[in-house]
Amino acid sequence: MKGNIARMIAVVATGSLLAVASAGAATAGTDGGKGSSNTQALAAQVLQMRDGLTKVAYAGDVAKTRADLDKLSPVLGDIAAGKRYQIQTETQKLGDLAQGRSVESSRLLADPTAKARQLPPLPVPIPSLPDLPGPLKIVSDLVKALLTAVTGILSGLLGGLPVPPLPTPPVPLPTP
Repeated sequence: MKGNIARMIAVVATGSLLAVASAGAATAGTDGGKGSSNTQALAAQVLQMRDGLTKVAYAGDVAKTRADLDKLSPVLGDIAAGKRYQIQTETQKLGDLAQGRSVESSRLLADPTAKARQLPPLPVPIPSLPDLPGPLKIVSDLVKALLTAVTGILSGLLGGLPVPPLPTPPVPLPTP
């Protein structure tokens, strides 16, 4: 009889412990991405990709820009799908819009004679960024909108923490 009571107490205690642990995990995973190490790792990855894309695009390197776009697009697709990461709906929608700009930019860089498609406007204000240099001029507006969208995604992933600014070069002064 004492053995049955001890087992019952152990089962109840274990069940309570599992319920508390599961509730904590659920809170961390669905709190808009805040507190989830998976979401924090995603934010670090997206920040690194955004900064890398910014640097190569503003350096005018077409091949590296296209390669960075090709790496960024699947990550944005994962964000848009909302299956792999627990993130806010607004961030998912922005991920979908950003992925469209990434794919379109990559397509235009692969075939500069192609016509650009009209994409829906972004729900975030686009700050004034300098135009991309010569060989990337064809995708300047797309990449600037993409960088803005990715910065908005980072804001959603970081949940109120400040997002590091874009590492863009200074705007050149007009020549006299």
